[in-house]
Amino acid sequence: MEKPLKISVVSPVYKAENIVDKLCSRISEEVKKITSDYEIILVDDGSPDSSWSNISSNCLENNKIIGLKLSKNFGQHYAISAGLEIAKGDFIIILDCDLQDDPKYFKNLINKIKEGNDIVFTKKRSRKHSFFKNVSASIFYYLFNFLVSNQKATRDIGTYSIITKKVLIEYNKINDFHRHYLMILRTLGFKQDYIFVEHNSRFEGESSYTLSKLIKHASFGITSQSDKLLKTSIISGFILSILSLIWVLTLIFIYFKNGLQPGYTSLMAVIALSTGLILISIGICGIYIGKIFEQVKQKPLYIIEKRIN
Repeated sequence: MEKPLKISVVSPVYKAENIVDKLCSRISEEVKKITSDYEIILVDDGSPDSSWSNISSNCLENNKIIGLKLSKNFGQHYAISAGLEIAKGDFIIILDCDLQDDPKYFKNLINKIKEGNDIVFTKKRSRKHSFFKNVSASIFYYLFNFLVSNQKATRDIGTYSIITKKVLIEYNKINDFHRHYLMILRTLGFKQDYIFVEHNSRFEGESSYTLSKLIKHASFGITSQSDKLLKTSIISGFILSILSLIWVLTLIFIYFKNGLQPGYTSLMAVIALSTGLILISIGICGIYIGKIFEQVKQKPLYIIEKRIN
């Protein structure tokens, strides 16, 4: 008799105390339609509410639900990594806890994998986010695609995805301290595809991504995947140097033709511009040096405080 397919579902949980019960029931309902051998891994990413308490209750009711409690809020992508580290499935599905991504597409993801793919993303037909988040996401992906030439990302593809066991093994070998789940997947290779899904409104509450978190997330994502930002600052420096040389030659020409002309305003403007570009370049270098500093310290990506099942 053929061994049933084992599926792991990993979901990072943060500020979702009133969603956990519904999340567990919806995942269980859909995954049971595919296989009887499954595990649901819920990773509490240092939630300040009662999310862990509700995860614990569901773990006690269903031994197929595994609860991980991180010692603090490490971030969504670190929580995903914690879940993937212990996943034992033949296929692994990653799903956010807010139920904006519907588990009803599990079967579609599995079918796409059976066509010979190793990674299958989900592409939203429309995203049910606020105007601010939609605009900020569009800006981020435009900058990302400009600065990271070896990857082409789109805001329509989110965390909701499925990978095979062999992809999981390679993913777990990556020890980048600053990490982004989707960006790592894109660098791994393997045969990739996507399915279209509908994006639901949040089951409850609001996104925990503030403006400062989005900016931090964007800077880490871009600088983790490419050094093009450094090269761009060098090119900007060369362009400014050439313009400055032309400006100096122009001033010399004006001096010998008409004598010294007053131009302190334009001079100060050029100095301010030059100083600003210099500081920006230094700041960009500082970001990369900071990332090297964090990487060489070899700190753990996350710390698991408690585990159930």
